Parts: sequence; structure tokens; C-alpha cells
Amino acid sequence: MQEKHIPEETNPAQSNEPIDSRREFLKRFGLVGAAAAAGTAAIYTGYVFEKKKGKDEYITVLTADNKLVKVPKAQIEEVTIDKASLQSRGRVGLEGRRFVMVIDLAKCRNARKCIESCQEAHHLRPHEYHINTLKMQDSPTTAPYFMPKPCQHCDNPPCVSVCPVDATFKRQDGIVLIDNQRCIGCRFCMAACPYSARMFHWEEPLFTEEVNKKSLEYEELVKKGAGNTDLAQLLKKEITYDVELNTPQKKGTISKCLFSADRLRENKLPYCVSACPNGVFYFGDENEDAVTNGTTKETFVLSSLLKDNAGYRLMEELGTKPRIYYLPPKNRLFDVPEEDVNAIIPDPHA
Repeated sequence: MQEKHIPEETNPAQSNEPIDSRREFLKRFGLVGAAAAAGTAAIYTGYVFEKKKGKDEYITVLTADNKLVKVPKAQIEEVTIDKASLQSRGRVGLEGRRFVMVIDLAKCRNARKCIESCQEAHHLRPHEYHINTLKMQDSPTTAPYFMPKPCQHCDNPPCVSVCPVDATFKRQDGIVLIDNQRCIGCRFCMAACPYSARMFHWEEPLFTEEVNKKSLEYEELVKKGAGNTDLAQLLKKEITYDVELNTPQKKGTISKCLFSADRLRENKLPYCVSACPNGVFYFGDENEDAVTNGTTKETFVLSSLLKDNAGYRLMEELGTKPRIYYLPPKNRLFDVPEEDVNAIIPDPHA
């Protein structure tokens, strides 16, 4: 076996300078910087807890790849987020709008067209959901029904308040979004959400290879001075992250329903609303007191629709103030198929 040469200045056994602490050891091998970088991405609450414990030498933090590590306290620097730099298009939202959705439970037959259109738009695999359809039964003596359940886009969202890096945020137009370029995958938002509306990318998202290939093609064009050609600009658009569409998706981050913020900017109804063949979804602006049915394209007065049909929101007692209303499954247009009556449709987020 070939003997490995260890430079004299990095060989602890031959050095005249004793390694008197783990801190010096880490510094010698350049790990302090890495640990400090991990620390900046650590869970802030954990950091504060450890800091209050009075341990002067080391602090235990959770890294972005979910490892608990101890880092020298002296190397920790708190990160102040420059929110001014985040005020891009996706963060600002549409001025003067307050988007709202109404879901009529009497009309859902689990056609799953809403799910398919959502998955196609956001590059999700068949087992990944931004919206899920649950089979509900209020009591053993009542008839079952289907309930589509996307993110509720709460006005008081617990997911936003627990995010340590400001990756998920609430816009003034009512939409809660996620910036996957900032998300560190800590999943605090998933734990805080009472509606189990978020998913985690455990594997490489769809089209990752295609996106990487297009990125290389774009870089080659730029090197050749052809960065302003139509092809280069098309490639740039396809590989650039869109916070309102959450594409390209990113492994190790959170994703969820976005109220199709990209479509709203084009004055179009959300993907799921337009795809439903049964008139389940209404979408509109609370400020205008109007919602439009995605199937019939009829527009209704929101307040009257909710009042006349006893509209309600999920878990209102929590004070989250969801922006999705449900109409009870009275006078149902479709029965749950016999083969589904005793079957359980699992919630992948539960």
C-alpha cells in the first residue's frame, strides 16, 4: 500500500503547535467556515434556545441537510434578511385584489381533472399533490362525499410565521407562496400547517435532466456571444425559476398550491378551476364581491353565494382565516361510487 504523504504543516503529530481545542482543530482543517455557513442556515429557534442555555463554547444547530452539529459559538453570525431585495414581481402580488376560492362539495365526483392539470403545470409526479381529493363521511349514518383540499391561503398563516428564512410569505392579494430558491427544507411550515397542505420533494423533480441540459445549452450560447438570440432567450426563460409557478421544482424543498398566481397575473382562472368538468370551483376577488364558476363561466355575488348556501371555512376556530370557502354537500349531484364507499382515499400529507 502506498504511504500517504502528510504535509508537515498540517500533520498534528509533527507540528510544534499543540491542538489545544476542537475549535483549533476545526480551524486547521477549514471546517469552521463550513460549520458557520451551516449555522447561518440553522433553525433560528434552536439557536436562541441554545444561546440562552449559556454554553459559551459550542451551539447545537440543525443544518440544511437535517444534521445536528455543534459549532463554535464565536463563529456564529446571525443573518439579517434583506427584504428590500426580495420585492420582486412574485413577492408583490396584484394590487387591490383579494383572491378567494369557493368549493361546492355537492358537485365533486372525484374526476381528478383538477389534480391532473395542477400536476402538469407545476411539474409534479403522479403521487405528488398540491390539491388532494378526500372521501369524507360526517357520521356512519350519513352519505359520503368528496372534498378537494388545497392550501387554504390563510390570512393568518402559521406556516409563514415559523419559516426561519422568509421562504414562504403572504402577499397583499391574499396568496401564500413559497420561494424554493430560499427554502432550506426544514419542514417547519409543514408541521405548522393545520391543513396538511404542503408536500416535500424527497426526490429529484420531474424534468431535472431537461432543465440541466438546457442550462448548459444556454451557457454555451452565452460563451459564443449569442446570448441575445431568440433561442437563448427561450432557454433562459425555461430554466429561470418562477416563484409564482414554482418551476423548475427543487429537491429538498417544500411545494404547495399557489392559487395559480402566474395565471392570475394573465387575468385567467387557476388551472384546477378551469379543468374541472363539474362546476365544483368558483374563483374571484373578495374586494369585488364576485366569483366565477370555472366550468360554466357564470359570475356570482360572493356574499350571496355563501349566505344562501351556508358557506363555511375549515377549522375556523383556529383563527387562521382561510381564503377558501366550502359549500355543504346538500343535494349532491353525484354519489360516491359503491366500490369507494368502504375504501379509504389516503391523504399523502397526513
